[in-house]
Amino acid sequence: MSEPEVRQFTVDAEDDGIRLDRWFRRHLPEASFNIVSRWARTGQLRVDGKRAAPGDRIEAGQVIRVPPAERAAAARPKRERPALSDDQIAFAQGLVVHRDASALVLDKPPGLATQGGTKTTEHVDGLLDALAFDAPARPKLVHRLDKDTSGVLLVARGPRAAAFFSKSFSSRTARKIYWAIVTGVPDIDEGVIELAIDKQPGTGGEKMHVVEGGLAAKTLYRVIDRAGNRAAFVELQPRTGRTHQLRVHMAAIGHPILGDRKYGGAEAFLTGGISRKMHLHARRLRIDHPDGGKLEVIAELPEHFAASMASLGFEAGDAEAPAAAPRPDGAAVRKRAAKAHAKDYRKARRGERRSRGSR
Repeated sequence: MSEPEVRQFTVDAEDDGIRLDRWFRRHLPEASFNIVSRWARTGQLRVDGKRAAPGDRIEAGQVIRVPPAERAAAARPKRERPALSDDQIAFAQGLVVHRDASALVLDKPPGLATQGGTKTTEHVDGLLDALAFDAPARPKLVHRLDKDTSGVLLVARGPRAAAFFSKSFSSRTARKIYWAIVTGVPDIDEGVIELAIDKQPGTGGEKMHVVEGGLAAKTLYRVIDRAGNRAAFVELQPRTGRTHQLRVHMAAIGHPILGDRKYGGAEAFLTGGISRKMHLHARRLRIDHPDGGKLEVIAELPEHFAASMASLGFEAGDAEAPAAAPRPDGAAVRKRAAKAHAKDYRKARRGERRSRGSR
């Protein structure tokens, strides 16, 4: 009998910047932390050919070398997924807004996690058995949305499609457009937010923050409409895929996403009966299709978001009109201005904290 082969995995864009042990929890949950630690101690676990530790951060495109699957399986048998109820199957299939031989696109509702975790038992990943349809294999997630973010979520229907779509995300050829309502109105109507972010110490990895020397993060934004100085309807395009990137960036320039208590605190809410849920929606995805051509799908706004749009006088149709292409020199000016605004905001917040501490 031949020896089992070492496995190799390429890190995709959605895992860029996470810890290696978290990558195992996402993709090889049968390998416990103790097993991963032992592999690291004995030099069997490597990233791009170099010895790696569970706490090391990984980058998109890197290759992870993992010992043969049989060793992990012998130490910790893989748990069977529980059978889905008829209601769960109907719910999952009701999320599908596009289906072809290689891809499914779901309209994920707010409040439903993409994957499981501590105390999270209901999630999209747990419903994928209901979405096999006529395909021989269980579909696979190729990117993620935050639990309270709604909208377009792409699922691959086979290994070939999963590899193709993952490459599109890692090479950043996929175009993702989000809609959001933010509190207040940015001083600059259109620009680039380019602020490095990383995990905030003391939060157990549950919260990110802007920090020098962190992971590069870039977001394009455009103000579509405004409700006086109270709120703005904005379009956001992430050019990198950091955890909570859009939420952190908008809060950093002083305009948190409506309903985002984690990053906006009390400033993330409006009075007058406006919903306190998160107002961040993955509106559109445009990506190359493995069978040729482009896949482009949109997701309609969830009920609470649409109600807030109506209350604030915003029209969804205003966002569909293409924006004029900015001149290169104008883009550079807007980028510098957005970064300066974010820097001034952080200074002001630090001053507020010092003032409170001296009282």
